[in-house]
Amino acid sequence: MPRPVTLFTGQWADLPFEEVCALASGWGYDGLEIACWGDHFEVDRALADSSYVPRRLEILEKHHLKVWAISTHLVGQAVCDHPIDQRHQDILPARIWADGDAEGVRRRAAQELKDTARAAALLGVDTVVGFTGSSIWHTVAMFPPAPAAMIEAGYQDFADRWNPILDVFDTEGVRFAHEVHPSEIAYDYWTTVRALEAIGHRPAFGLNWDPSHFVWQDLDPVNFILDFADRIYHVDCKDAKVRTGDGRRGRLSSHLPWSDLRRGWDFISTGHGDVPWEDSFRALNAIGYTGPLSVEWEDAGMDRLLGAPEALAFVRRLAAIEPPAASFDAAFSAK
Repeated sequence: MPRPVTLFTGQWADLPFEEVCALASGWGYDGLEIACWGDHFEVDRALADSSYVPRRLEILEKHHLKVWAISTHLVGQAVCDHPIDQRHQDILPARIWADGDAEGVRRRAAQELKDTARAAALLGVDTVVGFTGSSIWHTVAMFPPAPAAMIEAGYQDFADRWNPILDVFDTEGVRFAHEVHPSEIAYDYWTTVRALEAIGHRPAFGLNWDPSHFVWQDLDPVNFILDFADRIYHVDCKDAKVRTGDGRRGRLSSHLPWSDLRRGWDFISTGHGDVPWEDSFRALNAIGYTGPLSVEWEDAGMDRLLGAPEALAFVRRLAAIEPPAASFDAAFSAK
């Protein structure tokens, strides 16, 4: 069976859920990766109202869509983050922010992640995609230099806060797919190694492969797939274009908006950037990934109503890159 192509609704949360369903269905998507913000999927309502999840499933069925994953990037960010500040207040539900006390925000966010696993099980999905936050990301600037003990404490903080969350994921039969991303506990290759070590490589914690963040950090998304083969729990298809080389634009983006051409990189229309897409999909085939391929649309320089169907067509072509058929292999072995 071909791998389903889904649309991540995080960049569409300004629209009502049913309107996004109608758009995605009309374009030909197989389903959605549903964001847990806007009105798309509300974790508290899913647990408090027994009719909420069935109503969500009815809307999906009405538009001939399915769901394989939900995403909790915004609340997940607050579990480990330091500092907790206005940025978090701007993205968190008021009930999670409450009085804004930093440790209270972290604890309420952790409880919400546990509830998200329970809500995912009610919805019938086994993967929750998201962020973890990080108590040590602010040390990445390298000066003043961070002592090794501070970094170790950061990974211990991650383990202490996430192991109880993952216990609930285990109980519910759900997995967490962490998106390796700047500002997280795992943001590149070696920090991913350390994060997995910190939690003892427990199966409840895996990875969401989004190649865009590897490209602008000058990392290889293909080898990442091969080296973390047993941890690729979900795939987000998003492209990036590196624009350095004029002596002005750097990798750190200078606090400029995504669409500002003075930046050293940008998210762009899927397929037109620097991600080695064909090699990546051959690597996904090699590790036996059969899950959904989710389009994450973040091109600030293109109308999303044009870009989302274009991205779908591109990913469908990539999905056609299948492993050799058994009969093809047999024909050569018979010679």
